[in-house]
Amino acid sequence: MERRMLLAFVLMGAILFLTPYFYKNVVPPPPAKQTPAPAKQAPEKIVAPAPAAAKEAAAKKMPARPGKKPPATPAQISAPQEEMFTVDTSLYRILLSNRGAVVRSWVLKKYKDSAGKPLDLVNAVGADKAGFPLAFEFKDNKPPVDLNQALYAARPSPDGLGIEYEYSEGNVAARKSLRFQKDRYLAGFSSEVTFGGAGFPHLVAWRGGFGDPALPNPAATGRTLCYDLPAAKLITKDAKAAKNGPVTETGVYSFAGLEDNYFTAVFLPANNAQIDFRTLSDTVAGMLNPKEEPHVGAAVGGAARNEFALFVGPKDVDVLRKVDPKLEQVVDWGWFGFIAKPLFLVLNWINDAALHNYGWSIIVATIFINFALLPLKFTSMKSMKKMQALQPQLAAINAKYKNIGLRDPRKAEQNQEVMELYKKHGVNPMGGCIPMLIQIPFFYAFYKVLMVAIEVRGANWLWVTDLSQPEHLPIRILPVAMVISQFVMQKMTPTTSADPTQQKMMLFMPLVFGFMFYQFQSGLVLYWLTSNLVGIGQQWLINKTTPPAIVPLEPGKKKKTSGGGR
Repeated sequence: MERRMLLAFVLMGAILFLTPYFYKNVVPPPPAKQTPAPAKQAPEKIVAPAPAAAKEAAAKKMPARPGKKPPATPAQISAPQEEMFTVDTSLYRILLSNRGAVVRSWVLKKYKDSAGKPLDLVNAVGADKAGFPLAFEFKDNKPPVDLNQALYAARPSPDGLGIEYEYSEGNVAARKSLRFQKDRYLAGFSSEVTFGGAGFPHLVAWRGGFGDPALPNPAATGRTLCYDLPAAKLITKDAKAAKNGPVTETGVYSFAGLEDNYFTAVFLPANNAQIDFRTLSDTVAGMLNPKEEPHVGAAVGGAARNEFALFVGPKDVDVLRKVDPKLEQVVDWGWFGFIAKPLFLVLNWINDAALHNYGWSIIVATIFINFALLPLKFTSMKSMKKMQALQPQLAAINAKYKNIGLRDPRKAEQNQEVMELYKKHGVNPMGGCIPMLIQIPFFYAFYKVLMVAIEVRGANWLWVTDLSQPEHLPIRILPVAMVISQFVMQKMTPTTSADPTQQKMMLFMPLVFGFMFYQFQSGLVLYWLTSNLVGIGQQWLINKTTPPAIVPLEPGKKKKTSGGGR
């Protein structure tokens, strides 16, 4: 039983500890990033048409189109210098540049970074190398002009919530339009490229990293995501998927874009149109980590004219539902979503209705779960006490088959005798493991809630500054307390094996747990620590109220008593 229990927790640790890649400690925050002040909007400059010689040179660049007359060449349109434009609302502050008609900064005012300042979702360090958000990405052939470095003429809207960018060098022309909403994380976006007067297919990209740079290993937590409507399935990919080059897929997606644990930037095609969706990988540095690592990027589009709704903001279920019910699929509750989502709703209700603190809410929810499992613990304890009483007879069977190998036919006979002994006395050898095994789905559910519920991000409790991350202390108190409580509870639990080797192995388990939990979120460690403390109290109650199991002796055997008997 002990080996099975140990195996169960080793597998659990492997899933939860190794799957999310290797967590790294959060490095100290850098000095506050200076956001450039928006430049005063200059009137767009309409450049006079090129002379005849320039027109002829441009015409030579255009590929021959047999049977078609070349269309008229448009006028040249550009700006004389780089200009910045700022969209500022109560929810966000967005800085745009007319060089490439891209986003330089996308700050969410209601969410803070590790330095306590409003969170910028753009990795400016990586984007400076890979390209800033909303840059053009082309499938195969590129136009002869670098549209991501061109100086676009800007037409801001009078209310400051929209802007149109336009550029033309006579043969290649491009337009981008953005229209924001004052009280929603939603914008309208369109882009268009023409070459020689004909539409030129393209995508719009967000590269160089996305999201919260203070997450443990932010490069590994970034993913592309899309919701495949025909398959009714959420598909995610990380930077590794594109390590050998961009990966492009075509389909009908309700949304497609980027995410990290708590934020997302997704494009919603109009009328669920078929689009191209590309996953990219850029080896760049992060805002808090100077080491260059693969950061995931995404590009969406595929037509000569693309039109989307654009959501950039928190993965808050209520916010997502109000914007578009389809966006609720962005929050992935994992394998045990049927437990994780209700658990989140319970935590949210306890926090909002009574305690107003997610740490205490986790403790109350954990106490409730443990008391709901108390009947199972009583049954498990009876089974363990019977196992303990059967140890002399099990030891006799093991001595009878001593020194036989696993492939020896007599090994099957030994197992048969053990199972017959269990059956005779009504013992379930797995009975002691059932409560632990039932806890695993709740453990994983808490893990997912802390990984995806933005409400818990930045939530504090006593000395813990953020329940969604490990403690920011030289020595983390919660994991140490958890190891101590695990030892105490193990000492109080009846031993079901007389094998000294197995007993030593079980004593080693709290240290294994401590190693695993040292890198986990504080909220998850708080859940397990609370479970241990409640379990210690329940174990004391069970030990006081449950009499020792009495197993009848086998015929012909005398009960040994201390002192030689009477």
